[in-house]
Amino acid sequence: MLMNLAKVSANGQITVPSEIRRLLGIRAGDKILFAQNANGEVVLNNASAAAIRKAQTTFAGVAEALGTPSEDDIQAWVNEVRYGGGTE
Repeated sequence: MLMNLAKVSANGQITVPSEIRRLLGIRAGDKILFAQNANGEVVLNNASAAAIRKAQTTFAGVAEALGTPSEDDIQAWVNEVRYGGGTE
C-alpha cells in the first residue's frame, strides 16, 4: 500500500507528493477530483484521466454500431464535423 503525507497550508492548500503525481499522471494545470467511495473513504483522481476513462466506457461499441469500425473512419468523421463538409 502506497502512503504519503501532505501538509495543509493556512489557506487550505496542499502539495500533492511527487510519487502520487507520477502514479496518477498529474501535471501542472490538471484538475484533481476528490470523491467519497462506498466505504466512506475520500479518494483522489486525476480528473482529466477520469473523464477520458468515463468517455471511453460510455462510447465503447458505438463506432461499430454506427458502422464506422476503423479509427480512420472515425477520424474522417471528426474532420468532417470539425472542418465542414457535413450536412447543413
